[in-house]
Amino acid sequence: MNKIGVIERVFKEFEEVRYIAIYKENDLLFKQRDELENNSEVETDKYEELLVNPTLLKLAKQRGDIDCGGLNFIVIAYGNFYQLIQHIEKGHISICLDLKSDVTKLTKQLIDFLNIEFPELYK
Repeated sequence: MNKIGVIERVFKEFEEVRYIAIYKENDLLFKQRDELENNSEVETDKYEELLVNPTLLKLAKQRGDIDCGGLNFIVIAYGNFYQLIQHIEKGHISICLDLKSDVTKLTKQLIDFLNIEFPELYK
């Protein structure tokens, strides 16, 4: 799977996307749009993807599996942006969204797009 190709396509198709990370098989690739306001630091992004997001997904998935029908994704509303996190095969994808976006509509569009255009993420 070409992770940079996935990232470039998502940036091209969705202007509200500020940042994308793909963590798969212990390999992390992340990229942020140039000239963003209120962005986080690269070093903290790295640790968020390596430690925080996998932990959040694990906890939410375990809870979801008890009696909630599983876990589809997590959206975090930070002060400066939204963060969409979704489990993929052997990792996760994390997509930072502009606060001005319709997070409910955009989340569905992004997940549908990834499932159709890049089904290999989920296999």
